[in-house]
Amino acid sequence: MFETRSLKSKVVLQVVLLLLTIPYAIPLVQMFLGSLGGTGILNYKAVWDTGVVPIYFRNSFIISAGVILLVYIFSMTAGFGFAKLRIFGKEVFFWLILVALTLPEVILLSPLFVTFQKLHMFNTFWAVILPTAALQLPFTILLARNFNSGIPSQLMEAARIDGANVVATFWYIILPLTKPIAASIIVLTLINSWNTYLLPLLFLQSSDMQTVTLLPQYFQGEFTNDQTKILASAVLTAIPVIIVYLFMQKSFEKGMSAGALK
Repeated sequence: MFETRSLKSKVVLQVVLLLLTIPYAIPLVQMFLGSLGGTGILNYKAVWDTGVVPIYFRNSFIISAGVILLVYIFSMTAGFGFAKLRIFGKEVFFWLILVALTLPEVILLSPLFVTFQKLHMFNTFWAVILPTAALQLPFTILLARNFNSGIPSQLMEAARIDGANVVATFWYIILPLTKPIAASIIVLTLINSWNTYLLPLLFLQSSDMQTVTLLPQYFQGEFTNDQTKILASAVLTAIPVIIVYLFMQKSFEKGMSAGALK
């Protein structure tokens, strides 16, 4: 790890880091201060008094949990396969998956709408979970593959000599070693799935199925536009993700560094 030793270098580094964080910190501070405008803390009470906050949080939790589970399973298995297994044409398949990184979410809406209508999945959580997970997989598979590439192949060879098959090797040898990158994948997936807006807006029409990202709509309409309540809703929406990140910060940073460099 890079380390500065002289006092001058430490001061310069601290100043640079402070300047880099200012553009990101200012909007967050302004959002919080704006949420306290007008009636102050009562803005949060007004948001809670809508009666939908627990329902929306429950729905977002269900969707996020489903997305995280799917992304974790497919990222870990695909990353292992692309990095360690001899599969015909795996490089072609890998680059085809990476091409999906260039696809904007909006161009998928029409085919997804038709598909979910035919499969009777419209206005169900699956209509958000499946496409959200699919959109996360190209990047998370890339991270998992890079991390698995850094695991010594000698471990697999030793397991094979001891009689372990591919499944046992993955479960008992590889999977325990991938905890750092798994933590990064979980945090990234949680942030993206919790903050998804367009898919729930279009595919979840029932009021009891909607998510926290749609909460500000309660205070924005044709005849109302209460910015303080909208900002208070945004603050409440961000709290769970901030808490999870603070608890998993070290594992997240360690996994991202390993997955990017190996």
